[in-house]
Amino acid sequence: MEVGAGRGLECQKIMGGKNDITNGSDKAAIPSCCLKSLASKAELEAKCHSTVVSGWFCEPWSSTDKNAELMYFNNPMWPGEAHSLKVEKILFRERSEFQEVLVFQSSSYGKVLVLDGIVQLTEKDECAYQEMIAHLPLCSIKAPKRVLVVGGGDGGVLREISRHSSVELIDICEIDKLVIDVSKKFFPELAIGFDDPRVHLHVGDAIEFLRNAPEGKYDAIIVDSSDPVGPAQELVERPFFETIARALKPGGVLCNMAESMWLHTHLIQDMMSICREIFKGSVHYAWTSVPTYPSGVIGFLLCSTEGPAVDFLHPINPIEKLEGAIQYRRELKFYNSEMHRAAFALPSFVKREVSCLRNIPTKHLTNSSLPTF
Repeated sequence: MEVGAGRGLECQKIMGGKNDITNGSDKAAIPSCCLKSLASKAELEAKCHSTVVSGWFCEPWSSTDKNAELMYFNNPMWPGEAHSLKVEKILFRERSEFQEVLVFQSSSYGKVLVLDGIVQLTEKDECAYQEMIAHLPLCSIKAPKRVLVVGGGDGGVLREISRHSSVELIDICEIDKLVIDVSKKFFPELAIGFDDPRVHLHVGDAIEFLRNAPEGKYDAIIVDSSDPVGPAQELVERPFFETIARALKPGGVLCNMAESMWLHTHLIQDMMSICREIFKGSVHYAWTSVPTYPSGVIGFLLCSTEGPAVDFLHPINPIEKLEGAIQYRRELKFYNSEMHRAAFALPSFVKREVSCLRNIPTKHLTNSSLPTF
């Protein structure tokens, strides 16, 4: 995972030790920044963070209702929504140099990893995200050899890339070592990805790492970033995509986390417009279902550089037919070739609201049977 929006240390100090669950009736246990928001405008005064009240985790929240016993969600990425999970036990909470890291045992989704108050993964549904973000790009090209992961400190994307026997090198650049350490301790079924001898870990800033990468080094780059709030905003801007395109070989592919089509069509439009100018091959939007993400879906931006044509809609490297899934401790749970193709089927409102999807140039299509939007 890359860095999300930062939160103040004050919140963590007031909330107490690593393993306490605050009592909803005990207002003294609620961080002062949130109490302050009860009597003021939340969007101006409250600094939101991950909070557990009365045994429930709620993503960043605050309220303008001074009489409210519970406070309401207020995040710029999905305003007006609240997302909660019942907490059985808090397993870990600590602030790194970059963000607050929280792990708790939920009652219905297994262990949950939270960064700066935003759910990154749960044991139950992580497969939908990890498998799709890795195999949508890697199954669209023949015999990928060199792959870079930006973020992905939980190790899940590495686990999926490792299934591809053609891969010779896997670089991963994660800025927050605490995320890696926590994942190895609490999510070993994901962090197993770090055990592959092909993996080379680089702890540091991914933008700087890419600037120093040799031109045309990678067959694929997978950006497993957090939401574009705060420092992570750079990961959806033109200079970052230009640096990625430079690091990809001709016909190389990018898969970039691209938010929810239900909530962020404006962001999807901006990202696709930029990438259509930078990447001279194909540019497509795909999506998958992840129940614990806001709106229940998450999207991916798939791009290829000029060179050998890439047909993202028709996988040519079907991972489900490869041997060796057992050595990665589990069979594929979500991805298959049918899900791959279905991921590019888009609702009519998305085609209307994202103009880039309505006019894909003919040169971006590698098969006359492909749909035009």
